[in-house]
Amino acid sequence: MQELIEQYGLALVFANVLALALGLPVPAMPTLILVGAGYALQGGGDAWLGGAATLVVAVMASLTGDLVWYAAGRRYGNRTLQSLCRLSLSRDSCMKKTERFYGRWGVRVLAVAKFVPGLSMVSVPMAGAMQVGVGAFLRYDALGALLWAAAGIGLGVAFAGQVERLLALISGLGSGAAVVALVLLAGYVGWRWWRRHALLRSLEVARIGADELYPLIRREGAPAILDIRAPGYRDMEPYALPGAVFADERDIPQILASVPRDRGVVIYCACPNEVSAAWLAARLREHGYHDARPLLGGLQAWRDAGYEVVDLASVAEVPVAAVRD
Repeated sequence: MQELIEQYGLALVFANVLALALGLPVPAMPTLILVGAGYALQGGGDAWLGGAATLVVAVMASLTGDLVWYAAGRRYGNRTLQSLCRLSLSRDSCMKKTERFYGRWGVRVLAVAKFVPGLSMVSVPMAGAMQVGVGAFLRYDALGALLWAAAGIGLGVAFAGQVERLLALISGLGSGAAVVALVLLAGYVGWRWWRRHALLRSLEVARIGADELYPLIRREGAPAILDIRAPGYRDMEPYALPGAVFADERDIPQILASVPRDRGVVIYCACPNEVSAAWLAARLREHGYHDARPLLGGLQAWRDAGYEVVDLASVAEVPVAAVRD
């Protein structure tokens, strides 16, 4: 193992971490642990030098990939986030989860994002979309990459003996180890896909298109329109549908207390497949709202159809209670 690490360790770390930072589903923590264990088993001054070099290479690779997504976020905004979430096995929840972390901590979330599955992948372009300065982005992203890489290398050093025994066991299994690894990986991906498929099937709620909604909001008895985008996404897209009010889909009791059941409800979010909007529509239908539907394509589809939007810069935060007739 030592010879392999001496020859290919740094190149492997750079390639693996860069691929992960660019969004490929290739875990890099096992590589850092393996390389850290290899240097620990070598011992001596060269081991410390190799560990330090690995740390520097890992941070540089992470920053290189993250800068690509940061630049994409600055240029393309929310569309970059949508594209990244489609690469995720949890793509229907990754945007909401990331925004809630980001909304609370701001750019500082980058210091811990790499330790939270799925968070780093979206928080980096979100920093760009939120027009965070390059200096602030590099400071917190570099700190996060440093802490993450040091944790991986440190685990390898701390458990070098166990890693060596595990590698010996895998070596004894021969090609069977690769088969087991592939089966486990396929099983994990299949399980995540099944969970997502089951979620989407449970949320089969008829959507309303922009062309169908437009004439409805211009007449008496217009449906209540709920904008359930999180605040961070409203900052990136500072406009809303005419007559919309902001709501949190997690606060079902408040929505039930504020929206009449005999009124139509249209909901839109900033998530792939309108999952959050469909989830809320399904919950409302369970509580007697017979005409609760997500807006197909969300706010972007409404804008693409050429319909007017309201500038949030001139509109105060409206409580859900204002939805009453």
